[in-house]
Amino acid sequence: MTDPVHGWHAYVLSRDPADLSALIAEDCVFESPVVHSPQVGKAITEKYLLSALQVLNNDSFEYLGEWRAERSAVLEFACVIDGIRINGVDMIWWNEAGLITRFKVMVRPLKAINLLHQKMGEMLMKLTG
Repeated sequence: MTDPVHGWHAYVLSRDPADLSALIAEDCVFESPVVHSPQVGKAITEKYLLSALQVLNNDSFEYLGEWRAERSAVLEFACVIDGIRINGVDMIWWNEAGLITRFKVMVRPLKAINLLHQKMGEMLMKLTG
């Protein structure tokens, strides 16, 4: 089994959608900090994660910590967008094959959530046309 967390970090550096696609299981569930219902399926998960990388991964983006269990990990991140410091966690679960089956993002403070809601909406509109 490949290490999906290592694969995730490689994707964040490469920004290559093919690297992301290779990590995601067909039945993956994505949970957004601003969308009420879980998004189910590889295609929608990829759209959200591609958008998130475009919005969050600027020069200030950094991972601050990492905590692991047998088939899950929590990655704490921070960045600054439009003068607002965003702090959050990526919670990642994977299957025996090393494919990501669930990806949950949690963000604070409220100003950051509101900003991300706006920016992610704009980015998703660009990606979906």
